[in-house]
Amino acid sequence: MIDAADYDGAVRVIVNAAKQREPLSVSALAVHGLMTGVLDSEQKYRLNHFDLLVPDGQPVRWALNALYSAALKDRVYGPTLTLHVCRAAELEGLSVFFYGTTSDTLRALEGSLQRKFPKLRIAGMEPSKFRQLTPREKVELADRVHNSGAAIVFVGLGCPRQEAFAYEFRKIIGVPILAVGAAFPFIAELLPQAPRWMQNAGLEWLYRLFSEPKRLWRRYLVFNPAYLTLLILQALGIKKYSPNGQAPTTELLYG
Repeated sequence: MIDAADYDGAVRVIVNAAKQREPLSVSALAVHGLMTGVLDSEQKYRLNHFDLLVPDGQPVRWALNALYSAALKDRVYGPTLTLHVCRAAELEGLSVFFYGTTSDTLRALEGSLQRKFPKLRIAGMEPSKFRQLTPREKVELADRVHNSGAAIVFVGLGCPRQEAFAYEFRKIIGVPILAVGAAFPFIAELLPQAPRWMQNAGLEWLYRLFSEPKRLWRRYLVFNPAYLTLLILQALGIKKYSPNGQAPTTELLYG
């Protein structure tokens, strides 16, 4: 499911598709994102039909290295990947579009990006509706993205909503769509990030748990042990996992 990708490789694939105006679905997945695919067969199907899934979390990178000898030296962290892609888009003259989160966060994000990348062309920003979109709203949103001239779309709706969005909009938007999680508030400097040493040690989850315990306790205290258990079973050869899922019967149209 997860690609053994680094920053340079991921950025190269994304920029090449953007320059050719080709559809590309990308997600930066940590443990929580992977477990949504394990627990939901339709979500597994969506994820396995992405063009590029990069290892956002250190535990995911460690598993790739241990089980598949991937030799990855670093994870591909969603916020950092976003900055790398924005830097490349600035150099290549590619415009970008941001969809998700709130208007206040998007305004702060725009200011932060303008300071970091003065020549970056931001084609548009649109906040989440925090509900499912109607079929008409889906078409209208795709039209707005097309009309903006954006070559790359960043989506920050939270997992698994943003992955469902990228899966469903891939063909009708027709340019790279990147599901990047909490990148928007992190880059906007509205949400504190874990110290570098905690990130490197795979303890970012602990920092975020203490920062937002009510929202995140289930994600980390349930999914993390389950992920570790599944890895041990796979490493010991006790259990094998099928990459197949069940094709979604309905669209989620998250927005």
